[in-house]
Amino acid sequence: MPGATPRVSDKPLSSPGDDLQTPMGNKNKTISFRVNEDAFETLREIAEERDISLSAVFRDYVDQLVAHDGQVEVVPEHELDANGERGEERFPPKVEVPKSFIREHERLELEAEHLREQLEEYKRYVNHLREQVDDESEEVIFLEDLDGEADEPSYRIG
Repeated sequence: MPGATPRVSDKPLSSPGDDLQTPMGNKNKTISFRVNEDAFETLREIAEERDISLSAVFRDYVDQLVAHDGQVEVVPEHELDANGERGEERFPPKVEVPKSFIREHERLELEAEHLREQLEEYKRYVNHLREQVDDESEEVIFLEDLDGEADEPSYRIG
C-alpha cells in the first residue's frame, strides 16, 4: 500500500550469531543509556525468548527505525490482519480536513506567492531608482546658485 507506514512484527529479525557488518571505513558507534531494573529484566527476557542477544534486540529496532525514517510501530503479530495492517486503528493517524480549509490554504499560498513576486518587483524598482540617483549625483545644483545676484531686483507676484 503506497504511503502506508511499515509494520514491524514481534518476531526476531536477527538470528543468533549474526554479525553486524559495515562497509570499510564505516565504524560502529556505541549507544548507552539507563533504564530501570524492571525494564531491563523485561528486555532480557524478550532477548532470551528470541534466543538473541540484548544488543541484537536494540540493533533490530534501530535498523527498522532508521530504515523507515522513525515511522515504526511494534505490533504483536496476532493483532495484524492479512494485509499487515492493524484492524482497529491506523498508524500514523489520519485526520479529515474540510475542503473549505484546503481551498483557503491554497488561496493563501497563491496570495503569498503573488506578494513575494510583487516584493521582488518593488525591490528591482528601488534598485533602479537608486542607480538613477547615483548616476545623477554628479550634477549638484546649490540653491544659492539659483538665487539671483543681490543687486538684481526681486519680483513679487500676488
